[in-house]
Amino acid sequence: MVQLFKYKGLVLLSCTCFFIACKKYLDQVPNDRITIEEVFRKKATSEQFLANIYSYVPDEWEAIHDFPWVGTSDEADLTWSGSPNYPVNIGNLNPSNIPFERWGSYYQAIRSASYFINHIDENEEILQLNGQPLIDQYKAEARFLRAYYYFCLMRQYGPVVLMGEETIPPDAVAGAMQIPRSSYDDCVDYVAGELDKAAATLPLYPERNGQQSDAEYGRATKGMALAVKARLLLYAASPLYNGNTDLSTFKTADGTPFISPVNNPEKWKRAADAAKAVIDLGIYSLYKDPSGNVIKSLDGIYFQSWNDEQIFARKSNNVTQWDVHCTPRQAGGWCGIGPTQEMVDAYFMKDGKLPAASALYSETGYTNVNGQIIYNMYMNREPRFYHGVTYNNSMWQGGNMRSTAPITFYLSGPNGKNGHPTDYSKTGYLIRKNVGPGTNIGSGGNGQRQDRPIILFRLGEMYLNYAEALNEYQPGHPDIVRYLNMVRERAGIPQYGIGQDALPLPADRNDMRSMIWAERRIELAYEGHRWFDIRRWKIAPQVMGTLHGMNVNKDGDAFYERVETATPHLFKPSYYWWPISQYELDRDKAIIQNPGW
Repeated sequence: MVQLFKYKGLVLLSCTCFFIACKKYLDQVPNDRITIEEVFRKKATSEQFLANIYSYVPDEWEAIHDFPWVGTSDEADLTWSGSPNYPVNIGNLNPSNIPFERWGSYYQAIRSASYFINHIDENEEILQLNGQPLIDQYKAEARFLRAYYYFCLMRQYGPVVLMGEETIPPDAVAGAMQIPRSSYDDCVDYVAGELDKAAATLPLYPERNGQQSDAEYGRATKGMALAVKARLLLYAASPLYNGNTDLSTFKTADGTPFISPVNNPEKWKRAADAAKAVIDLGIYSLYKDPSGNVIKSLDGIYFQSWNDEQIFARKSNNVTQWDVHCTPRQAGGWCGIGPTQEMVDAYFMKDGKLPAASALYSETGYTNVNGQIIYNMYMNREPRFYHGVTYNNSMWQGGNMRSTAPITFYLSGPNGKNGHPTDYSKTGYLIRKNVGPGTNIGSGGNGQRQDRPIILFRLGEMYLNYAEALNEYQPGHPDIVRYLNMVRERAGIPQYGIGQDALPLPADRNDMRSMIWAERRIELAYEGHRWFDIRRWKIAPQVMGTLHGMNVNKDGDAFYERVETATPHLFKPSYYWWPISQYELDRDKAIIQNPGW
């Protein structure tokens, strides 16, 4: 994200001559003290240094090359075996061959943030021009970023090494570099505390010289710090981390469990309170298009830059790669990311019920819709299905297609397997959500890009985080269904216990949990949540493995046959967390590897 995410003001300057000269410093504390003293003597160079710390914020919609959360979950299948997702899916991930490795880069960012925090007070120019408040704000931004990078490490690797406040000099003895991992709960407490410290100083809105400024969008705010804390504590309360007896042998050198085997219900309360704190700021709201059109509202979440639902977004990004990989070949795209049949089946019907519970659902026959023959599986679905999935014979306009036309995925069709040796959907679907129709950089494209910030945290997630945590801690609390219904109302489907088409209230905690999980799967689809959700809930072994799609090797009616996708998405017990690379283990021999690696 950090784009700087919402950053219009403090532009990322890491490619300037200054940063070329100081590149080594950005990897670790440099030994050129004159250069570093100069950095923290001038306002501009200190701000450039801070901008570089922001630059590590992940660009998580780059799902092909940089982040595996979509293509290695049960949400979607990627077209190409050459993608780094492929070895993960077939079980070839190991400590010596780690695609999507982030341990080293996040620690670079953490070291840089610590150095900034420790030295920004030396900047006399900022003190003279802006006084101590700007120094304090910059320190809070760096503190927030450091905590956020720790969180990114924890969700991918589990317990991490807490480096403390002081940066280790490059000429330190080898023993000073041998720092063990802390228990997960200790990591959570530290990161949550750092986020609280940052939130206490950060402004509610991006500011310049103490005044709210749209030019500063992307800078850290109080809401961003509280939102990261809310997700951190939700994960920490979940079964993977809270009372997990399956990891009894995963212990520190002194025998302390890395993961607590004792279930603590108060962790759910802490998570609920954290999510509610974001909501209670009162500055965010679910995006709704003024027209009242549900699809436009769903589009606007992603395409209306800096709208009031967005809490943490990144301006500088490569989201156009998402666009072109999700665009049909017929429109100049690459047919690269296809929802699985399991994901298609997860969408509600327009009556608000899951397909298995709805009389509206059918897998037989076809319906003529304005001259297009639509398989009945795709009829009467909720708006988020039509917003999120391009299915056979659905209509499309975008890329190099100047007018709306049907998109087909069967064998001999314009997007089918016969038309290209690699660029075809292996599931018979493409993701449509957050795909910019104005991007045209694929085959035959003219280089147009539909630029926009990417969202990392938004209010819809906070509502679902709050409902989930509160249901676990205090089932039956009226806020649970209230906030679940707010998400459903914006999605244009019937709510629980409210309205003419109201659905029955879930009967108990377990029933409500199932509904919250189902809602979360759809509302947050393809946004990078599912990979972590199925692990923290400990359901990955049940939902991963053999996945399905339509039969892209057939034409006609035979296309609409559920078949296994070409690549299974394997899940092994070691896959709860990424392995720490052998290189890092050799550098810090105090680190204990994750289980199964």
